[in-house]
Amino acid sequence: MDVEFEIPAAAAAAVTNGLGGVEASAAPLSAEQLDVEAYAAQYFGRTRLLRLLFIAERCGVESIELDALRMAHDEARNREDTQLYRDASHRINGRLGPLYRYDQGWVDSVNRRAEQRKEKLENELNGYRTNLIKESIRMGYNDIGDFYYGHGHLSEAFKSYIRTRDYCTTSKHVVQMCMHVILVSIQLGQFAHVTNYVSKAEQTQDELDAVVVAKLRAAAGLAYLETKKYKLAARKFLETGPELGNNYSEVMAPQDVAVYGALCALASFDRSDLKSKVIDNSSFRNFLELVPEVRELVNDFYSSRYGSCLQHLEKLKPNFLLDIYLHEHVESLYKDIRHKAIIQYTLPFISVDLNTMADAFKTPVAMLEKELAALITENKIKARIDSHNKILYARHADQRNATFQRALQTGSEFERDVKAMLLRANLMKHDFNQKPGQRKM
Repeated sequence: MDVEFEIPAAAAAAVTNGLGGVEASAAPLSAEQLDVEAYAAQYFGRTRLLRLLFIAERCGVESIELDALRMAHDEARNREDTQLYRDASHRINGRLGPLYRYDQGWVDSVNRRAEQRKEKLENELNGYRTNLIKESIRMGYNDIGDFYYGHGHLSEAFKSYIRTRDYCTTSKHVVQMCMHVILVSIQLGQFAHVTNYVSKAEQTQDELDAVVVAKLRAAAGLAYLETKKYKLAARKFLETGPELGNNYSEVMAPQDVAVYGALCALASFDRSDLKSKVIDNSSFRNFLELVPEVRELVNDFYSSRYGSCLQHLEKLKPNFLLDIYLHEHVESLYKDIRHKAIIQYTLPFISVDLNTMADAFKTPVAMLEKELAALITENKIKARIDSHNKILYARHADQRNATFQRALQTGSEFERDVKAMLLRANLMKHDFNQKPGQRKM
């Protein structure tokens, strides 16, 4: 089996077709090679801050950690998010010089201005409620929700956005409310709310804008991913339209859609679904073009180049472990993908030489034998292992016996149907059937 496959150099420079000018970016091969600035540029708003802080916590490389903390510190000051500014400053702990030390005076000043702004917004809302103007009340709650979200008070923002529900007068207002609640719920980690409000938005009477539909698909996919429903997650990411582009960068980049969708599909789809819903999916192909390495590993898997596919996965693993949403699922997804590859490798054969198979998977024979034994025990592979000669023997069903059984069953069904037809014909011949109007009271 051919396992030597190199990614074309031109693939790294590939650009999307229809994703709003988003350029392809080669995923780094290790944490040390991560370009933090380029990575952060894919995102907007609070999620950029959270991702930078997550990288700083998980990367294990001091230079990258300090780079991420520096950017997070500057972003927090620009957004006047005192909570995340405090977090970033304390993690820096003076390692970036006096400019990045915690500034209590600045925090107090921002908090004073925030309190004044909050008081003004609440007074305006009270005025709107006194005048009973529904649209003004809705906008007032939205403004307060935006204020709380901007300052990192997510629970209060969630409550304010929810309160706009009673004052929505059009489908557009309902969709806007749902999108606000979804955004805050994602950052709160309350993915049950995400699924619930995606459904509410999709049930509105008016036809939704293509960008909104793409956002809802991506949010639903993320919710299913977080609840480890990988097949449902894959379907939602694969349904995400190219209209998404950079329009949802406050949650995820289009590159994330490619990575999340491809990994979930490899872990949960069968071979036919992988071909029809991933490889031949022209819409999702636009996303895959943004991450050539992921595109190549999908093609390798479908083409049975499992060694090359698993090598690509291992190279990309450090990068995936730095993703704020994907890191918890990397081990589980990788395990499922590897097991699926092993199962598909063994299916066509009556017997398999474990040494040849180990070469194809670039793994020691002893480790492969343990994996096969586990899969046989779980009844995922119907086979037995000759541990002495290192051969796997498949336990295929007796095709001859199965054919005879199907023939006998077909004969029995035919005999039953013929008897039923003859009985009906005889009943009609001897007029043993009830006709309308014959029954007398």
